[in-house]
Amino acid sequence: MTVCGNMRRFQVVGRKAATDENPNPEAYRMIIFATNAVIAKSKFWYYLHQFHKMKKTTGEILDCVELVETKDRTVKTYGIWLRYDSRSGTHNMYREFRDTTLCGAVTQLYDEMAGRHRTRPRSIQIIRTAELKTADIKRPNPMQYAKRNVKFPLPHRVASAKRGQKALSDRTFTTVRPTTFFG
Repeated sequence: MTVCGNMRRFQVVGRKAATDENPNPEAYRMIIFATNAVIAKSKFWYYLHQFHKMKKTTGEILDCVELVETKDRTVKTYGIWLRYDSRSGTHNMYREFRDTTLCGAVTQLYDEMAGRHRTRPRSIQIIRTAELKTADIKRPNPMQYAKRNVKFPLPHRVASAKRGQKALSDRTFTTVRPTTFFG
């Protein structure tokens, strides 16, 4: 599996195919992060084969729906528990990301794991995700944005016009370097 673009969240429901001995088998539901529905179904069978004795040829998928977040206008902190296979073994990990959606945070996770740990997307397994409250944040990077009086200064801006002139009368090219510090 390659990650091209943003990850999406799917709910996949499947079960073992009905037989004469078991006409109504138990159904299993998983929340899977994938780039499209085909990869989500494939990952569903991968995980289900690990947990239960069934595979794609002996089962059926009942439903595959993309879950879309409705409140994506505010930035939230997400905690993600995962396991991944490295060159030396299997490791458990906990990460925190700030994003407007959970899918955006998972996309950040895949990008960061590729950059920091050289982990391929196929070797990452997301165990659990949670939206964190301010008191639950553990990592220092998201914690700096959790304060009430957080400020975002704008250092080294380029003025749109020279002092004493309107912006429309400013020349496109000038021989004077711009002043970027307005301290």
